[in-house]
Amino acid sequence: MPKKFYVVWKGLNPGIYDNWEECKMQVEGQENTKYKSFPNHEEAAKAFDEGYNNYLRKGGGSPKAVSNLLKPALATQPNLNSLAVDAACSGNPGDMEYRGVYAATGEEIFHVGPMKKGTNNIGEFLALVHGLALLKQQNSSLPVYSDSVNAIKWVKNKKSKTLLERTSVNEPIFDLIERAEKWLKENTYSTKILKWETSEWGEIPADFGRK
Repeated sequence: MPKKFYVVWKGLNPGIYDNWEECKMQVEGQENTKYKSFPNHEEAAKAFDEGYNNYLRKGGGSPKAVSNLLKPALATQPNLNSLAVDAACSGNPGDMEYRGVYAATGEEIFHVGPMKKGTNNIGEFLALVHGLALLKQQNSSLPVYSDSVNAIKWVKNKKSKTLLERTSVNEPIFDLIERAEKWLKENTYSTKILKWETSEWGEIPADFGRK
């Protein structure tokens, strides 16, 4: 993942930061913050030296960039009062496992696997459905975060699109897939499914830390 630099023009301690966590500490809970990410230190330093108003006036300039700058801090930060889900797979296919954690503390809520001959995409899908089912069962209003575009799409379509071959070794995984698809077709839910923006926020709290 390419490194980003963050300019904080207005926040607790204005400056240039080389990671989101430090930037977040400067803007979280502060009013009328002004900050933005840049692809390299040179652009970040130039924008910081110009100052927020000059940067806008000189057209740091695209409508999208201006729009991003004007967002309040809370709009660009994750809601940590949430369930975060993720998966890990050693090989492709390989030993697959998934889990869900409470994002604010990292407390593990559920953990399934490892299971033989699975894929990361399948694990992400199963984790998301597991989270949805658990939140509905507990009548919880928490949103659920996933960093997988594929998993979110599969859940919305109520169907796994895996190309993995079904064998006697990974039969338990395909049993879980069928149960997950059945649950999605037979249940409604009000849980908000949110995309975890890894490039802005770092790894999802449910990450297994094996990258």
